[in-house]
Amino acid sequence: MLASVFRNPSWVASWYIVAFILFIVGLSGVTKVATARRGNLLAAVGVVIAFLVTLGIPGVNNYGWIVLGLAAGTAVGVPAARWVRMTQMPQMVALFNGVGGGAVALISWVEFRKAGGALPIQVEVFSVFAAIIGSISFWGSNIAFAKLQELLPGRPIKLPHQALANIGALGAAVGLAAVLLAGSTSQVVFVFMLVAAAVAGNLAVLPIGGADMPVVIAGLNAFTGLSAAGTGIALGNTALIVAGTLVGASGSILTNLMAKAMNRSIPAIAAGGFGGGVAIQAAGGEQRPVHRTDAQDAALQLSQARKVKVVPGYGLAVAQAQRAVADLAATLEAQGVEVTYAIHPVAGRMPGHMNVLLAEVDVDYEKLQEMEVANPDFEDTDVALVIGANDVTNPAARNQEDSPIYGMPILDVDHARRVIVIKRSLSPGFAGIDNDLFYNEATQMLFGDAKQSVMEIQQELQAELQEA
Repeated sequence: MLASVFRNPSWVASWYIVAFILFIVGLSGVTKVATARRGNLLAAVGVVIAFLVTLGIPGVNNYGWIVLGLAAGTAVGVPAARWVRMTQMPQMVALFNGVGGGAVALISWVEFRKAGGALPIQVEVFSVFAAIIGSISFWGSNIAFAKLQELLPGRPIKLPHQALANIGALGAAVGLAAVLLAGSTSQVVFVFMLVAAAVAGNLAVLPIGGADMPVVIAGLNAFTGLSAAGTGIALGNTALIVAGTLVGASGSILTNLMAKAMNRSIPAIAAGGFGGGVAIQAAGGEQRPVHRTDAQDAALQLSQARKVKVVPGYGLAVAQAQRAVADLAATLEAQGVEVTYAIHPVAGRMPGHMNVLLAEVDVDYEKLQEMEVANPDFEDTDVALVIGANDVTNPAARNQEDSPIYGMPILDVDHARRVIVIKRSLSPGFAGIDNDLFYNEATQMLFGDAKQSVMEIQQELQAELQEA
């Protein structure tokens, strides 16, 4: 009796609606830093409900394999999520996103084999769509992971006639899908379709440089969502349809927003060529004079300031300096200095990278300023402390029309009264160009590891307090 209740279509539909509501409320929660953790939890509860309800659908009965899959996924996923360093979060996101796309592609293949290739046309259309998009997402995400993990060079890797190769691989996948939809029941054709899509995914991401990786991750995330929605339509599973559509839509919107934040079009990013991890210094850049400072002088300037704005970048993440920065801010605030953080949307290697790092050390959400809020405030800032940020602070984006980053919205750091930049050297960022900010009269360079340099400033501040 109880089993029949759980398998009742009305019961399943009702609980799916509850899960969908939690998906939507959870997604709206992650739009703000202050509610992101709660939103993520609500969405996770929705996923658990949808999963448990799905177990009661007629035809779902191979519980042994389901338990085995759960155990394997938990054994890999939980330790990976708990042990990964925050600096490695972008590549973990890329990897986990790819796993979702790969799972969708495999499900499509399994369903095709199960039906002996004789799927109804309205089902097969969405099945092959999900297989192609899921395979592209899986292999493209693997390349993104390898670039972020430095298993592959961060620079663009291009083949001769790259555009033709991309079109050829994608065209082959679509052509083989057309063969299947025309009536072929060959599993070999299906496998070759997956392989062609895999080649397309690899070729699509290899030419893209490290600077564009935040946009690539968002775009691949949208692909995974769309493939999941396609599988949901093929299987008649509304949970997959709604969840996949939400992921696909939000990922697409995020991709567009990230591209705009870099003043880059999606086709230009897909074409590659912008930003490599080993960019070459512009000719003569090292000969331009800079004003140097040390920890003692930096501490004095910060302690005498009324308003300080911290500008974090990828260098902060690499040095894992977030705790040192939070401690420095706390010391300054104890002296009556107002400290806020200016966050550029593409600072780091993924959307929200800096927000995640600072939230990890309990920085107050209200102190994290979006670019639209931070920029007007730089005029009233006594000291802007730039830690590891490069291209997102480069004034060339405003005043050099021949610059590759011209038109990209940047943080107006150079509008502050004084600027202190903590950086290992004058080497360029991912765009491969000199940062004019480094040579401004109001800018002082503190060369060294971000974490060590911030800790030295903190020590000098504490010494000043003890003397006082």
